Amino acid sequence: MKTISVGAAKEMLEKGEAIFVDVRDPGSYREDHIPGAVLVSDVNVDDFMASTDKTQTHIVYCYHGINSLGGAAYFEENGFRDVFSMDGGFSAW
Repeated sequence: MKTISVGAAKEMLEKGEAIFVDVRDPGSYREDHIPGAVLVSDVNVDDFMASTDKTQTHIVYCYHGINSLGGAAYFEENGFRDVFSMDGGFSAW
């Protein structure tokens, strides 16, 4: 699984080069999240996968960068072409 540093992820955000996927709980997302990030959970993952462009770059993040590894692997297994897990998660952001 590919990983990306917070600094490189911030550059991609500034350039609009990636879709950020937040896999934390809804309460944490409501409190704060990366601007423009999409909250994806068990409730909406199927809709997200059906409606997003799988050819775009996706950066998955969680709290500390551990659960996002599994999330990124899941997306990659389901046809996403360019997926990263963000090192350190939202706490490093």
